[in-house]
Amino acid sequence: MSVKLDRRQVLAAGAAIPALSVTKAFADGHSHTVEMLNKHPDDPSLRMVFNPRILSVEAGETVLFTSVDKGHNSESIDGMLPEGAEEWKGRISQDVTVTFDKPGIYGVQCTPHLSMGMVALVIVEGEGKLDNMEEAKGARLRGRAGRVMEELWEEAAEMGLLEESTA
Repeated sequence: MSVKLDRRQVLAAGAAIPALSVTKAFADGHSHTVEMLNKHPDDPSLRMVFNPRILSVEAGETVLFTSVDKGHNSESIDGMLPEGAEEWKGRISQDVTVTFDKPGIYGVQCTPHLSMGMVALVIVEGEGKLDNMEEAKGARLRGRAGRVMEELWEEAAEMGLLEESTA
């Protein structure tokens, strides 16, 4: 008997079985996946979200921003990139792969849903990861996007992601 799974089922299985998601991710050429969703699978009160909303990666790792629900994109936020890092802008309803080469803090937005607060943080580990933190915190985001980003900064601090690495 053979079973055919769609992308959402594979991602759900990957969350339940971390080894499967890591194997699948590396087979696809990326090390992390961020879903672009209309509502968060664990908290339906969160709408127009990236999942996860905060991601920590090593310098050189690649992230697939996947448009699970149509109408979303992934784009870097002006003022929220480390010096020398490349901006990106994915197309609406299209997956985009981004390689994060420079340590630092990256802001991510969904352009059509920015006013609804669809933002995320990617923190790239390595020497100098906090060098652009003050500039990134000062980036102007209006309305709900600004409030959600403030929540993300607090969550990232609680997770210990806004401390220099001691390794």
